[in-house]
Amino acid sequence: MTSLTWTRRRASVARFWRRYRRRRAGLYGLGALVLIALAALAAPLLVGGDVQSVTHAPGTALEPPSREFPLGTDQFGRSLSGLLLWGARVSLAVGLLAAALSVAIGTLIGVLAGHYGGWFATVAMRVTDWFLVMPSLVLAIVLATVMSRSMWTVILAIGITSWPTTARLVRAQTIAVESRPYIERAKALGGGHRHVMTRHVLPNVMPLVLSQTTLCISTAILTEATLAFLGLGDPTVVSWGGMLQDARETGAVSSGHWWYLAPPGIAIAVVALAFTLCGRAVESVLNPRLGAGR
Repeated sequence: MTSLTWTRRRASVARFWRRYRRRRAGLYGLGALVLIALAALAAPLLVGGDVQSVTHAPGTALEPPSREFPLGTDQFGRSLSGLLLWGARVSLAVGLLAAALSVAIGTLIGVLAGHYGGWFATVAMRVTDWFLVMPSLVLAIVLATVMSRSMWTVILAIGITSWPTTARLVRAQTIAVESRPYIERAKALGGGHRHVMTRHVLPNVMPLVLSQTTLCISTAILTEATLAFLGLGDPTVVSWGGMLQDARETGAVSSGHWWYLAPPGIAIAVVALAFTLCGRAVESVLNPRLGAGR
């Protein structure tokens, strides 16, 4: 049985990849993400850890792009190309972890509300509506302000304020799955709540969860950049949003030091676009109606 299960899963993954390869935009997004992730992982080998040091900066302050410094230097004389690679590690990590936390909370609440219904669903959906009405960025700023400034604070602030959309989508999908005949047969054969949710409901909502995760990552990266730009990020690490905040404090806009602003801003836009393209491609593959219309 285990061998048959793994065979079916491998066939399902292969079928998914064949369909995904037909989405050219999704392939472009995936290729960009792979390149950026590899560059971020190889940052210690490519530029070393000393690039973040203020006391051992190799250049002078705010040098324009040159052969030695392709993207110029910051106000401390540090190479912006090296900082960009190190910042990718933090920005991608925060985006992935915050999106995973957000989707996990939304999936849990959505499945429970859709399965049990009644007063629990009413209370859960009213709480969800409250979070939907309140701007998630404002809530994240409040949490990041009252808690200690660290990368984990940013992850928690983003994760616990951006789950309502996932919860509503998963609840609607859970209700649709629960109305199918095989769910009634499973209950008639003695299947309890845990069995129905883990063996029948959750596998059927996972495609939706997967596509929602890819779309949430880009939002999480943009939110992290915004918090860092506002000075609410971790001051001990380098991130793309933190680079933008340093450029603003240095007066790069008024001084015309475009090389300080452009690289992190373009990097944030490219990663957000790449995750969005991947998310749309995954959504069109997993949703036959969308796939038929493209």
